Amino acid sequence: MQNTNGISKEVIEPDVFRSPVSEVYSILNSRPQGLRLGEVEDRLQREGRNTIQKIKGEPLYLKFLTNFTHLMAILLWIGGGVAFIAQMPQLAIAVWMVNIINGAFSFWQEYRAEKATEALRQLLPVYARVLRDGEEQRSMAEELVRGDVLLLAEGDSISADCRLVQSAELRVDQSTLTGESRPVRKSMEASLLEEITYTERLNLIFAGTSVAAGTGKAVVFATGMQTEFGKIANLTQSVGNDLSPLQQEMSNVTKMVTVIAVAIGVLFFLLAAVMAGITLAESFIFALGMIVAFVPEGLLPTVTLALAMGTQRMAKRNALIKKLSAVETLGCTTVICTDKTGTLTQNEMTVRNLWIPYNDATAGAWEDQGLNLTVTGIGYTPQGQIFNGDEALVAEQGEGDRPGHALRQVLLASGLCNNARLLPPKNGSSRWSILGDPTEAALKVVAIKAGINMEQEEQSTPRWRELPFDSRRKRMSTIHNLPYQATRGGTPGTRHWVVYVKGAPKEILDLCTMVETNGIEYPLTPAQCEQIIAANDNYARDGLRVLAIAQRFIYSSESLEDNRVDYSPEAIEKDLTFLGLLAMMDPPRPEVTEAVQKCHRAGIRIVMITGDYGLTAESIARKIGIVHTAKPRIVTGFDLDGMDDRTLKEAMQDEVIFARVAPEHKLRVVSVLHDMGQVTAVTGDGVNDAPALKKADIGVAMGLSGTDVAKEAADMILTDDNFASIVNAVEEGRAVYDNIKKFTTYIFTSNTPEAIPFILFAFSRARIPLALNVMHVLSIDLGTDIMPALALGIEPPEPGVMDRPPRDLKAHVINLPLLLRAYVWLGPLQSLAAMAAFYYQYWTHGYWGQFLGLPSSGPIYRSATAMALAAVVTTQIGNLFAQRSERTSVFRLPWFKNHLIWLGIATELTLITLIVYFPGLQNFIGTAAFPLSNWTFLFAWTPALLLVDEVRKWLVRRRTP
Repeated sequence: MQNTNGISKEVIEPDVFRSPVSEVYSILNSRPQGLRLGEVEDRLQREGRNTIQKIKGEPLYLKFLTNFTHLMAILLWIGGGVAFIAQMPQLAIAVWMVNIINGAFSFWQEYRAEKATEALRQLLPVYARVLRDGEEQRSMAEELVRGDVLLLAEGDSISADCRLVQSAELRVDQSTLTGESRPVRKSMEASLLEEITYTERLNLIFAGTSVAAGTGKAVVFATGMQTEFGKIANLTQSVGNDLSPLQQEMSNVTKMVTVIAVAIGVLFFLLAAVMAGITLAESFIFALGMIVAFVPEGLLPTVTLALAMGTQRMAKRNALIKKLSAVETLGCTTVICTDKTGTLTQNEMTVRNLWIPYNDATAGAWEDQGLNLTVTGIGYTPQGQIFNGDEALVAEQGEGDRPGHALRQVLLASGLCNNARLLPPKNGSSRWSILGDPTEAALKVVAIKAGINMEQEEQSTPRWRELPFDSRRKRMSTIHNLPYQATRGGTPGTRHWVVYVKGAPKEILDLCTMVETNGIEYPLTPAQCEQIIAANDNYARDGLRVLAIAQRFIYSSESLEDNRVDYSPEAIEKDLTFLGLLAMMDPPRPEVTEAVQKCHRAGIRIVMITGDYGLTAESIARKIGIVHTAKPRIVTGFDLDGMDDRTLKEAMQDEVIFARVAPEHKLRVVSVLHDMGQVTAVTGDGVNDAPALKKADIGVAMGLSGTDVAKEAADMILTDDNFASIVNAVEEGRAVYDNIKKFTTYIFTSNTPEAIPFILFAFSRARIPLALNVMHVLSIDLGTDIMPALALGIEPPEPGVMDRPPRDLKAHVINLPLLLRAYVWLGPLQSLAAMAAFYYQYWTHGYWGQFLGLPSSGPIYRSATAMALAAVVTTQIGNLFAQRSERTSVFRLPWFKNHLIWLGIATELTLITLIVYFPGLQNFIGTAAFPLSNWTFLFAWTPALLLVDEVRKWLVRRRTP
């Protein structure tokens, strides 16, 4: 396969990481002195600049126009046109402004989503230090080419994918690519292992990462879009934006409403022309009026406003929504794919247990005994205690046979064989932070909990040399200068040195010949080794990461400063004395367990996708209740590479954990879940997560630890990085969907009294005057109904909203029960009230008992239409309270918790009062004032819809308790 730069990655990559340093330069056509300037220019011309290229997409103006030409928008344009035809230019402009505002808002959301690639570009550093013609130069990062020799130091950003050729205690922060915060120790040795991912190669460093510690030299082998960083950018750009469930549903609603409205318009055009005996032009205006009556012009803006209000409620629960449609999508989520570190856990390593060899006897050999100590306190805050059963222990000075002496020895060794730093709270925060490896920071924290002053110890026992950790040895050692200790051997004036070693328990034990217990060193026996391994295995089964601690004293009359001293690991790390085990973990967040249980009750599946090891992931998943089976399936990134989609779908039927995965693996899992018909929410914080975040139905980025790229690609940002906040957002999302159904029913109910006057007018051949005209209909849909409908949009969730499964995506907002409730159950009663009010005004003016042949113009007619309009408004008050719940009696709900309900009522009553009595609006809408005493008749109808719907709810509760 050839890439765009003409370089075959399948050829270069294996040779680069498998080959020794001596062959790297020749493979990449470079040299230790770096490239010549002419070579750099040639390669820039041939291979291109080291930049993230943007894939050309749909032109911006077409994306802008799309938001104004979908079906609902077209209906609103038509509605505005109808208003102009009806000589109501102000309302026409209002309808069109609603369309313009909605379209502009939607375009802005899409425009912001495209900033993900821009964020990727900005992460690449501007400059890099390179060797060219044997001299160090400061070069623009975009001018790096394959074969350039990079010089690296602590704090440097890395601008291209490189193969290390020299390193000195080099550690690289790869969290932007891997999502794991622990700095990775890098090595220049050839990497020959097969079953590891590309980013796990210790001799490779990658664009977009940074140097956490140490120095090094590396040769560039990939730039721009050919880097791992570039491949993620390409994945992110190539992932399409699928319609959210709500967008799909609103499309269905629009189509349904359009079909119904147009069909009714055509039908009544024919009825008006044939039965009413009016002209074709009048019939056309009449048909357009029917279309307007059945098109809920206020629905789209109300949905938008309801979603916006939902985002505000979610923000109060630590979830910031970037994309309005994501609010409701959360409510139908069926699967949450979550990271482990920082989302389910606190991202703060904590020592939970210590195991030290100890014998209660004051003398004699160690008799296969040891103390399992527990540690309290969580995170990097150095507060907590160490307990032996119920007895609190502290580190004790000196040597002796008390547990406190052994405790001090093992914690002192682990705290000094350490490069991390603890940083106390600052800027008003109560949170401690760290510099360095989280595991090493945890060791310092537990030492402080035991009462050890680590700063003082570091001064009194200065470090002379370090043998850094590497994956082959699986350990780290430091050499320290000690004052003379007569009890430790040697003679006065002799230089005393101690080697502290920490690392993997089995590897450390292989180097130990002695064990210290009760302050005395004894030969280490096979039985004792077995007990230490058993203690290690017990901790590991609990998901704890275990480190062994050992030491070796050196008494030499020769100075260890002598350059002739052999500091190789083989010379230093031998004949060790075993001191103990420290078991630690990144503890789960305390609130996550309850959130997981809530997900299970709600029918939402949780799938852990992590870069951590499988057993650690399984332990955390079991502790918080994600998995329950004895042996959940653990699928690694290597396993995924060997699976086709059908096999992966079969694996997804079981409880499964994905471990040691790369970015493309996470994206593939999300894609397969999509193919299975699942609605997925995916969490992420690194650059590596961006493609999956964009592909998911809901991309959830971490606000505290997340990169800009992840935040730009996501639909939702958690301000507290907490899984429980996702579950809270799901609950709010379900409430939003329920509320959309509530105000849709509310709006549709008034469609019936809007349509009935046209039907009566047509079938009576115009002998029954038109009780509501087009202007009246628009004043309801875009005036009096808007605020009450919005009030329903912020109703709190009904009880039990998280005790039911996610909604079926095949189920629509507008379904048969909703239509029956609006058009058959409540609508006819509201129509009866409107027509009764219409005739009431005639009857009180001397037309008692007369139904046909009433005046269809003049002040009485206009005041009668005002009465019909006011009747719709007063009955909508009762309907408003009825729609607050689907099946719970409204009399069991808090009446004053939703303050917007009362504001909505006040707003619609104010509007109808102005329409009836304000001269300017009277002329504009086509109304006339009626006596104030008539309001008694109107308000008598207010409770009608509420009481009738209470009967329906009672019947529903009896049928399905």
